[in-house]
Amino acid sequence: MKTYFSLSSHINRTVSEKELERNALLSDLEKTKKALEIAYAGFDNVTEPDLIDCYIYEVNSVLKRYKFLMEQAARLYMLPEENKHISHLCEKTPAAALVSQTLC
Repeated sequence: MKTYFSLSSHINRTVSEKELERNALLSDLEKTKKALEIAYAGFDNVTEPDLIDCYIYEVNSVLKRYKFLMEQAARLYMLPEENKHISHLCEKTPAAALVSQTLC
């Protein structure tokens, strides 16, 4: 039986708590960005009034989560690296006119 070992298991490397928190935050920001893209795409493709309302609430929800994560990033002094994510939220979409709170 063959056994494979990764190189990282041989290197005695400790990851600090701050690095773990930073990596988790970056992962959450990426997931939230994708969720926002999906919500906007869903909004752009529905015509049923109930579904339009559903996507408006979903976009609002994801934007609030995104705002919270950005505040966490600012607290960790990561904000300059993450400015590229804010520009994505400023794109003009039909949902942007209907969403009551935006970050732009």
